[in-house]
Parts: sequence; structure tokens; C-alpha cells
Amino acid sequence: MAASAKTLTNSNCTTDEDWTVVLPRRGRQKRKITEVGRILEEKQEPWTPTDSQTDPSREAPLMQKMEDYISKIGNSQFYHTFSDQIQTSALDSFHKVLGSETKMQMVIYGIGSIELYEPPCLQLSIAMLMKRDFNWIGNIEVFDPILSATESRVLEALGCTVMSINEHGKREALKPTMFFMPHCEAELYINLLRANWKLNLLKNMVLFGNSFEAYEEHLALCKYTSIPNSIGHILAARSFTSEFKIETISDDYYKAFHDSSWHFFSPVHETELQFINS
Repeated sequence: MAASAKTLTNSNCTTDEDWTVVLPRRGRQKRKITEVGRILEEKQEPWTPTDSQTDPSREAPLMQKMEDYISKIGNSQFYHTFSDQIQTSALDSFHKVLGSETKMQMVIYGIGSIELYEPPCLQLSIAMLMKRDFNWIGNIEVFDPILSATESRVLEALGCTVMSINEHGKREALKPTMFFMPHCEAELYINLLRANWKLNLLKNMVLFGNSFEAYEEHLALCKYTSIPNSIGHILAARSFTSEFKIETISDDYYKAFHDSSWHFFSPVHETELQFINS
């Protein structure tokens, strides 16, 4: 999960007006816009875990760890506040996306390693708790190319479906879909927006991820004279996006959820989707 809004500071501005996407997770390095452009053109491809074999000695402890996280977070003030926001200030927006449908599928991109890192465990736990507590949330699909066979087995035991295709974030929202993508890399958000850059598709989307408002604030901070290609769709979407920022409440959940927001898209006219980088 990538360039979180918190890491978008003035130190990330470049002197040649290139946009630098900061990737603090999993030891990745900064990527320039030229590399981001290549990633955006990647096609969907079959995927299997690189280790291919699950390890029973790791599977049971990992399952227990996830159950402990889910229990702990489910009883936390953070989750109560998070859940209350869904049922109050954001409820009408969720209902608008659902329309006449009774279920909203959830797609989780870029969850990271639940075996090696704590933030992915916290983030996945929130998804599991939403599935438990809101009967309008349907099936959950998960993908991250770094997932091991053991992690995949645990995810399936938790009721998720691990995708066998690397979609590179390009799923079309043909029906109401929640894209759960906290702290994902900017190019994944761009891929998702590009794939759904139509009136009927954007209205089917709910996105939980890095604050789009924070990206816009960073652009102003860096005083760019033109919109960088690497975040063009994010900034273009701001005019028809309703954003609800979440509260992290305590330091325990800050790293996993800081600067995260719910995003709902309501373009009315095709002209709203026309911009120089489209």
C-alpha cells in the first residue's frame, strides 16, 4: 500500500515538475512518472503465489493472529467511530450507490502481507468486521501479488476469494462495488479511475483509500504549473467526489489508516469527464 497522503509533503516535490510517487511500504523506492506510465499500461495476467505450497505450520498461527486482530479491533473505539460514520454521515451515499441492489461487492487491492506486517492485518480486520456487521456487503475478493500460498489459504478461510488474475486495479464497476484500498500506490487509484471513467461506472463505485483532497493539497503546496499525468484522474475527479475522512482516534491505528477517506463519485455530465490527461 503506497503513497499515503501523510507522506505527501513539500520534500516530495521535484524541481523539474515531475511527480514523485512515494512508496514507503515493503522497502520499495520512489518511482518517477515515467515508470508510473508503464505500470498504467500493464495488462491483466494470470497469477499464482510464488511459493505455490502452503505451510501448515504457518497457517494455523496466522489464522489465530487474524482472529485476535479482528476481535481486538471489533471492540475498539476506533472501529465504533468508523462504523458510526458509515451508518450516519456516509449512509445516504452508500444507499445511492446500492440503488435497487441489495449487495455491494468488495474488492481489496494491495492488502500487503498479513504475515509480515501489522497494517495489513488491521486493514483486513476492518474489512472483515464490515462484512460481519453490514448485511449489504457481499462477497469479498482480495489481491496483492506478494501474497503467499499460506496467506491465500488464510484469506479463503476467512471467507474471502483470492483472485487468480492480476487486474492491476482495472476492475470495471458494472455493479455496486466497494474498492477497499487503504494506502495503495497512486497508480492503482489511477488505473481504477481510468477503467471506470464513464458516468454509469463511476456511480457504481465506492473507494476507501488515500484522501484525494490531500493529493490536491500537495499539488498546491508544490506549486505545479500543470497537472502531473500520474495523478490527473484523481484531481479531475475531485469536482464530482464526495469525500468523508475517517478518524484514527488513537496511535494504535494511525499507521494503518491515517489520511484515509471514503470517496463517492457523482458525475452528472460527460463534460465533467473531459480533461487533458484523459
